[in-house]
Amino acid sequence: MQPTRIAFAAACALLALGSSSAFAAAPDWGKVPARKITAFYPGTSPMEWITKGTEHGGARALRKGESCASCHDEETADMGKKMATGQKLEPAPIKGKAAAIPVNVQAAHDGTNLYLRFSWKQPAASGGDKMDKDNQVKLAFMLEDNKVPGANLSGCWETCHSDARTMPDAKDDKKTKYVKDGSLASGKFYDLLQWASKGGKHDGYVADKRVMDGGKALVEAKGEKKGDEWVVVFTRKLAGGGEGDVALAAGKTVNFGFAIHDDWAGGRYHHVSLGYSLGIDTKGDITAAKQ
Repeated sequence: MQPTRIAFAAACALLALGSSSAFAAAPDWGKVPARKITAFYPGTSPMEWITKGTEHGGARALRKGESCASCHDEETADMGKKMATGQKLEPAPIKGKAAAIPVNVQAAHDGTNLYLRFSWKQPAASGGDKMDKDNQVKLAFMLEDNKVPGANLSGCWETCHSDARTMPDAKDDKKTKYVKDGSLASGKFYDLLQWASKGGKHDGYVADKRVMDGGKALVEAKGEKKGDEWVVVFTRKLAGGGEGDVALAAGKTVNFGFAIHDDWAGGRYHHVSLGYSLGIDTKGDITAAKQ
């Protein structure tokens, strides 16, 4: 081989090594513990209903500093059944809609990236309208940096309000999820990342309104259906660095919750988790340990 060709091959090899170090491989998920979290159908249960106190006994518990998960973690499937069937907080039930979806959640990191893996069995189809004609499934999760009052207790419900679009009391069909008094400047916002089955992905935030893009933390979001099981994996930079990105680091704990738009669902017709904590190399409801 001529010297120039040898030099070129060596340069290509070095470039390949550099590229592989920049994009670390995903964890060995067989060695990462899973936390089963049941996402349930919430109907029309905005934050205002939860804190009103006349219909929801948990308002008193929240005032005492008790979290929604501490009371409801083991009964989410029963709650979802009441709302999916129209017994409670659902004026327009969809016949056959799944009440709840048990999801296995796994987390790990490599010092540079956070990896989150969600896996669940596809529920039976309801036969309802295809609200989102492009996506059979969407999965989103939110992170919050302990700056939104109540986020450690109620999770993503701090972004769910009675006047948001698709809610019965909505007057503006363009009003999205929002945080009361939220803003990027004050740090009162949720970091939002989403994967959609048609191939779309978003890295945004929820502050005074929902913004689907602008973040720089999302490296990759991949999902596929294996038999009757969905598997979705997010790769996210720990450091963040973009608009609405929460910075993560070893020893830090943030608030965490997720939602699944199943069966071509749109708007509020999703399944949601309660609020949990995500710890990076530290104790949390879910812990992302370094691999």
